Amino acid sequence: MKQMMAIVFSFLLLASIPALARAAKTDSPSVASTEETQAIRITRKESQQTTPGSADHFTGRVLIDAPFHGEAPARVYGARVSFEAGARTNWHRHTLGQTLIVTEGMGLVQRWGDPVEVIRQGDIAWIAPGQKHWHGAAPDSAMTHTAIVEQLDGKSTDWLEKVSDEQYRASTSESKDAAGKSRRQTRAQMLFGDSAPKFAELTDEVLYGDVWERPELSRRDRSLVTVAALVSMNRPEQLRSHLDLAWKNGVTHTELIETITHLDFYSGWPNAVTAIRIAKEQFSPKE
Repeated sequence: MKQMMAIVFSFLLLASIPALARAAKTDSPSVASTEETQAIRITRKESQQTTPGSADHFTGRVLIDAPFHGEAPARVYGARVSFEAGARTNWHRHTLGQTLIVTEGMGLVQRWGDPVEVIRQGDIAWIAPGQKHWHGAAPDSAMTHTAIVEQLDGKSTDWLEKVSDEQYRASTSESKDAAGKSRRQTRAQMLFGDSAPKFAELTDEVLYGDVWERPELSRRDRSLVTVAALVSMNRPEQLRSHLDLAWKNGVTHTELIETITHLDFYSGWPNAVTAIRIAKEQFSPKE
């Protein structure tokens, strides 16, 4: 009997060893530290700091907020950068390149020796490693972008000389010339430019060239306001083109459908039905 009890006790002891080992492993500081490092990390909006851009690296008023970075071995980091109209970076280079995601307004980006490029909300710009360049807001529009870079041996950026006022004015003149060329092929010109040239010019110059570019509302918000007005007034033909424009300005299909659904209770059921039908037609090819 004693021999039998000894055998049973031995089996119970052997069976408990893996569980004890797992418990010891879980309780060890190194394992707890690893699990903490691999956990999802959320930086809440209220805890994020906003700092002014350094005068050594920027011209004009610039705010930097929502900074983020990865933990090693990741080497990515970045921030949201807001430029007031006319503000810009110095000329600079990035060791491993840079990605800019424009979230509001209209800005400019230029590589040394190249013409300036206009960037708008929803655009994504990639600057290759080692390329001398600058970016910032247009002269009459604020601009916000998220900037993403990678570090190599703890370094990501070589800051160079400032973009002079003369260089900036020359680049903005180029951007206006480019915009002028593109306006010759606008929707207004194609629809009624031959029969009502002045009306087409006013549409391009005043409505889209001035009103839509004012920084007080983003192009995305202006699209939502315009779509809401066209749904309420039951203007199906204009709604077609503005649904496409809203999509290009960053309004999702889901948000547009929800906008129409919301308006149903304010603008009337028939107007909403017409708008939903048009939205279905416009969105089908893009899905």
